[in-house]
Amino acid sequence: MKLFRVMVWLLLGVPVIGLASELRSVGQGGWRQSVSAGDNPVPEAAFRTAAMKERAAPTNQWYSSVMFTRWSEVLHAVPLSAKASPRGLEVGFPQKSIVPTERKDVEVVYGHTPDVTLRPLAFEPQAALLAGHSDWAVDIAFEAQDRSLLTTLAHGSPFVYARLSHGDLALDLAAGLTAQLWSADARVLLIGGSGKLFAAFAPTGGRWHSAAGSWHLQLPPDRRYVSLAVLPDRQETTLAQFLANAYSHIVDTRADYRVDSASSEVITRFSVKTKTWEGPEGSGILGLYPHHYHGNPTLTDHGIGRLASIRGPIALKAAASFETRHRYTGFVPYWPGVRDAAQSKAILGNLSKESRRARRMMLEIGQGPYWQGKGLQRISQLMTVADVQGDAATRDELLALLKGRAEQWLSGPSKRTYFHYSPTLGTVVSYPEEYDAVKDMNDHHFHYGYWIRAAADIGMRDPQWIRPERWGGMIDLLVADIATAERGRKDFPYLRNFDPYEGHSWASGNAMSPDGNNQESSSEAINAWAALMVWGALQGRQDLVDLGTYLYTTEIQAVNHYWFDIHGLTLPKEYLNVEVSMLFGGKLAHNTWWIDEPRQIHGINLLPLTASSTYLAASPEFVHKNMQALAREIRIYESRGKRAKPHDIWQDLFAKYVALVDPAQGRARWDEWGSVELGDTRTHAQHWLAFLGEVGPPDLSVAADTRFYAVFKRPNQGKTYMVFNPGKQAQSVRFSDGTVVEAAPGRLSVKP
Repeated sequence: MKLFRVMVWLLLGVPVIGLASELRSVGQGGWRQSVSAGDNPVPEAAFRTAAMKERAAPTNQWYSSVMFTRWSEVLHAVPLSAKASPRGLEVGFPQKSIVPTERKDVEVVYGHTPDVTLRPLAFEPQAALLAGHSDWAVDIAFEAQDRSLLTTLAHGSPFVYARLSHGDLALDLAAGLTAQLWSADARVLLIGGSGKLFAAFAPTGGRWHSAAGSWHLQLPPDRRYVSLAVLPDRQETTLAQFLANAYSHIVDTRADYRVDSASSEVITRFSVKTKTWEGPEGSGILGLYPHHYHGNPTLTDHGIGRLASIRGPIALKAAASFETRHRYTGFVPYWPGVRDAAQSKAILGNLSKESRRARRMMLEIGQGPYWQGKGLQRISQLMTVADVQGDAATRDELLALLKGRAEQWLSGPSKRTYFHYSPTLGTVVSYPEEYDAVKDMNDHHFHYGYWIRAAADIGMRDPQWIRPERWGGMIDLLVADIATAERGRKDFPYLRNFDPYEGHSWASGNAMSPDGNNQESSSEAINAWAALMVWGALQGRQDLVDLGTYLYTTEIQAVNHYWFDIHGLTLPKEYLNVEVSMLFGGKLAHNTWWIDEPRQIHGINLLPLTASSTYLAASPEFVHKNMQALAREIRIYESRGKRAKPHDIWQDLFAKYVALVDPAQGRARWDEWGSVELGDTRTHAQHWLAFLGEVGPPDLSVAADTRFYAVFKRPNQGKTYMVFNPGKQAQSVRFSDGTVVEAAPGRLSVKP
């Protein structure tokens, strides 16, 4: 990792002509040091302490709004919510509300209300600053001259911790809440009402005083700390367990992963470090989400209760750590050619037509990095079909086209289409800007995932092109922007988009919404992590392959729980849809950012469908339920007097999706001359359907002791095993059912 850090700094710092040059050279490419007139600069993230300004800004996190506004937006820590205000830190325990929509469904909202506000009495804060952060905890400092209130909150934790530099603290209570001292220990103030129960824990020597809708805590000069917790119940044993951990404040959180190739598992250890201010040392109380505890054999005790939340029941556990083990189900970068002569001829016929239009197909709508990246991957997938179907001439034509278009951007001299590194936040941004990717730092993993995957597809055909001294150096910068795996760096933040505790990515850079951060297209995030794996393998970077495996596997777990709820644990009974298309920190919605048309609502969490999308076959029952719901929603949409344009929009996407669990039914859904999603091609869809028709759907129950593998099973006709070996030496790969595949170097090996 240190070597990679040095490499990135070299990539960022080599000028073309002198230190003051406008263009910074990276191999044969480069990035511009300043932005063109009229282009947005990156935001400043001004509300950080001096120490935090020495590190890259952690954009795209659940707490990122702290940096971008004086008092923050709502922070959905789950199960608690919080908001920095001029009075202090508002803390809430959100309750479910159901909001009907014009789509004749509902949105589920866990809105923030300030149940208890932690307010300093000796000073009025001038601003709330980001003062520290770790993998799932954040420190917020309310400052005024030399005085401060430092607060800490964390994902899953029922606690909020606070320390004062001067004076005493008030706890302002919302209407409907009352408080009383606990008879067993006068340090503990019990706060209840409206179906909620909190406990505030004063230090020894502290004194509580009631004051008209507020309680004031007189603090000893040497013990200016307090903690506040939401409780699952009023049992004395529960209170005793919370008291035993109330004085051990979280000071660090880490999610450390490793990949066990022998079992094809990603093992993640979640651990907290605490500082005990008084009394026996406590471990802390962790709140586990459904994807942490579902099917987890390492969790043998029953914990200390559960709290309702937007992610489903949060299981409370008094512990300093826990571990998850999630199966990595494998994928190969591409599928082999179709053997059937008639199907092959039809595929090559479509390939001939689409290859002639490939230049236009690379840029159908937008001019910026999202649509260009999407267009590059669209054509790289078309090139792959040409390759596996034996049309070398077309493959080479498309390869040259891809290189030329990518090099136009990556070379750097254009003042319109270019990349720019900004030390203000520690980020690579690209222009022309799309979807507020610069102004609000949105969607970097979506955008750059397409670029990384397209570059990897080029690299499989031309390894020299992706060498760092040629064009690979610029792609490495995009990798670093979204997937730097070293904490505390100045040039790029740790895993910019990924939330290690929630297990998925966030799309908004500044999180400036009362609903919290959000992510719509989970499938585009997974596309980025699969791309990272392939890119790392081609570069001989096992660390990137392992990182990508962790991100890919973990995000799939989160998608199956929180977007698709295939285990039936998370979506409330009032929610009328079968899946969530837009997941927020405090809201579940069935919509898109641009239209409420059902096909696009369902499809945005499927695209782009590539060979790394086999995870979508995990639950055939859900796939069929999802498509039944789509048909029902189309009828409702049309009853509102609306029509999709075109009428069969994204029909190729749904045919491919269904084919992952039922190839015949998927083929029956497809209209060869119907509409095509603009990240796909007719040729790729045709190859996809014909291939699955030959080998059957993916069999995710079989694992292998390598990273790039896939198994397909056709009823009554056996399995097809595949291994992609990116190395230079032959590899003997053992599958969990005992099958062994001898994988030749640098290619895809298939064993029928």
